[in-house]
Amino acid sequence: MKVKIYLTSILALVLISGTSQVFAAGDKSEGLVFYYDYSEINNGKVPDQSGNGYDGEIEGNIKIVEDPDRGKVAEFESGSYLKLEPEKVKKDGNIPTNAFSILAWVNVENNGAHHAIFNARSADNTWLTHPEIRVGEATYRWLLRAAAGNKIFDMKAGSPKPGKWVHYAGTYDRKKKPGAILFINGKRVGEAAGELPVSADWDQGARVGFNIDNKRPFTGMMDEVSVWEYGFSQEEVKEIIEKGLDRFLAVNPTGKLTSTWATIKSSR
Repeated sequence: MKVKIYLTSILALVLISGTSQVFAAGDKSEGLVFYYDYSEINNGKVPDQSGNGYDGEIEGNIKIVEDPDRGKVAEFESGSYLKLEPEKVKKDGNIPTNAFSILAWVNVENNGAHHAIFNARSADNTWLTHPEIRVGEATYRWLLRAAAGNKIFDMKAGSPKPGKWVHYAGTYDRKKKPGAILFINGKRVGEAAGELPVSADWDQGARVGFNIDNKRPFTGMMDEVSVWEYGFSQEEVKEIIEKGLDRFLAVNPTGKLTSTWATIKSSR
């Protein structure tokens, strides 16, 4: 099953000689909260490609660099991060609760640290989500919490590969069984039960690449990070890996290279 795509502001060119279509940027998928493809930096911010306008404000040193495998990607210096505006996300009603997925390409340094991909913290100091690459513990982590700090699940699975590109996909849907699944390079490495809604309290902030208490810095390179109110299937994750998220969303790619599923399989 494909994610239902709701297209707005579309410029389509239909080739009379065939069935191909070319779509312009500006498409928006149901459930997509934010998406940073790291193709550019504008006025100290990384533009949000979801159409929601949640641009990430750069704190510290994040550079857009050319990677031989993935094209334009973000290089995070330790302690650097993207700061979101939770009040805007909350006002728009886009904080994920019934389902929550985070997808990202990551290539972290082999420094024995815990690398945080994304985090949000509630007013009562509860950490609501922990998608992490824990190099020192030789595992990945995927955690979500409900209101009042109630833990929905806390999953530790898989084996990190520092210095190599890895696709991380932590997914959750409280109406499915199992509720939570962690996919690494499209392979299911862990799962857990879960039925509670995720807390929508992001009052202490939300960041990409560094926890709110300035711990667990993401150090290395990151590409195509996105957060959704949607629980992805394994087939959809594999399709995203094959096509790249731009093409999965039917958005005209902005000069980025895409990895193939065959390449991922051969590098395991």
